[in-house]
Amino acid sequence: MAADNISSVTEFILVGLTDQPGLQLPLFFLFLGFYVVTVVGNLGLITLIGLNSHLHTPMYLFLLNLSFIDFSYSSAIIPKMLVSFVSKKNIISYTECMTQLFFFCFFVVSESFILSAMAYDRYVAICKPLLYTVTMSPQVCLFLLLGVYGMGAAGTLTHTGNILSLTFCADNVVNHYMCDILPLLELSCNSSYVNLLVLFIATGITIGVSIVTIFLSYGFILSNISHISSTEGRSKAFSTCSSHIIAVLLFFGSGTFAYLKPPSIIPLDQGKVCTLFYTIVVPMLNPLIYSLRNKDVILAMKKTLGRITFS
Repeated sequence: MAADNISSVTEFILVGLTDQPGLQLPLFFLFLGFYVVTVVGNLGLITLIGLNSHLHTPMYLFLLNLSFIDFSYSSAIIPKMLVSFVSKKNIISYTECMTQLFFFCFFVVSESFILSAMAYDRYVAICKPLLYTVTMSPQVCLFLLLGVYGMGAAGTLTHTGNILSLTFCADNVVNHYMCDILPLLELSCNSSYVNLLVLFIATGITIGVSIVTIFLSYGFILSNISHISSTEGRSKAFSTCSSHIIAVLLFFGSGTFAYLKPPSIIPLDQGKVCTLFYTIVVPMLNPLIYSLRNKDVILAMKKTLGRITFS
């Protein structure tokens, strides 16, 4: 019987952000603009880091991976979202829905841990500068990146497996602009307390481990900065970390609000806004945050533009 119920739903209808016809076209151009900025910003940052040898350091290796992650999960979500603004029914097949959920979970969980790796890198650079090249050797960086994507894969298998275990009966209208976990749990006809508990535990572990790592790293950093005698030294240390702190607050703030409160407390319409923030706004802002506040990236941009101009 369960198999019959599952096979009865072969596609879903994504409601999208709003059902007001007058807003569809303006929202289409707004989010198309967001996507263009996201793609250009993140691929541009990846290109700059790849072309400029002075950026071939652990800090920029992690930043390159952050840009790759931001570009990837934005591309898994926004193109389908844009379709919803210009079509009467935004239909997505069951297989496409699960595939979108898979890649969304993989890259979001991976972003949580790449931000942790970046915090650890800043801790070593500021608190143990003489040991930096040894502590953050290529082998250590590779190990950290394997850990980042390994945790991403583990989180993905947990969340996707949790949804794949559900049965979907007659109702196939998803109150969201993407195949997200909470609306699919609400739509299922056999979701239980256990499925919700799996979501909270898996999300809690991801956010908890990442936040603890980041807080410990920046706790040691702040303690170290307080012992720096020169104002210039303290200013440089704060400048190095400020971009990362902004990115962390934006990402984890919206993610925690969206997933670590029961659906009864946050209506799905409000949950859509939270998801919108960290799936679309944060990936767009990250390259701007890390480039406009970073002298090395600005210098690399000028050099690259200079080479293009005089070539």
